[in-house]
Amino acid sequence: MLVAPSVLSADFGNLARDVKAICEAGCDLVHVDVMDGHFVPNLTIGPVVVSAIAKAATKPLDIHLMVQNNTFFVELFAPLKPEYISFHIEEEKNPHRLIQKIRSLGIKPAIVLNPHTPPEAIEYLIEDLDMVLVMSVNPGFGGQSFIPNVVKKIQRLKELRDVINPNCLIEIDGGVTNENIEMLKDAGVDVCVAGSYVFKHDSFKDAIDSLHI
Repeated sequence: MLVAPSVLSADFGNLARDVKAICEAGCDLVHVDVMDGHFVPNLTIGPVVVSAIAKAATKPLDIHLMVQNNTFFVELFAPLKPEYISFHIEEEKNPHRLIQKIRSLGIKPAIVLNPHTPPEAIEYLIEDLDMVLVMSVNPGFGGQSFIPNVVKKIQRLKELRDVINPNCLIEIDGGVTNENIEMLKDAGVDVCVAGSYVFKHDSFKDAIDSLHI
């Protein structure tokens, strides 16, 4: 299991310190939630702050766009050379074109599914993706509780992934803790995003280690 702590739950007054600390604690990716206040009812960070995160991080960035006008934001963050950029299928009219654009910029493309969106919505895109991010909470705010029926969706997504593109990773975001991580791994998850669980833990290392199963 790869672990991608979400900096949305970090101490923004000491952001560089926290980013360095999770990297030293053994995380695999640094998950960055970009929200525009339109696609979701929250506004987070832009390229200036993400650039500061990139400078502090010694692990690759995993940028999750929760925005309208995905292409604009992809172009905005591409110069930072993240490992992944993910966008929501619910907000994109031309997903295949955007996947190609992200890949042409030397970045791995990923698609995000909201809790209500079925895996079949991206069945014909999986072959072109490096990762699918499944939201196990409604996007917009950290600290929410895990939605249990998402597990069935992960299992169905894994069935599709294994047939169409076995190299495509499955990522989960929302309410991940040491109490449900084994169930998520059994369902087919390869990468977990954990915000509150990591950053509110007394030890970043202990929290991350408990998810590395």
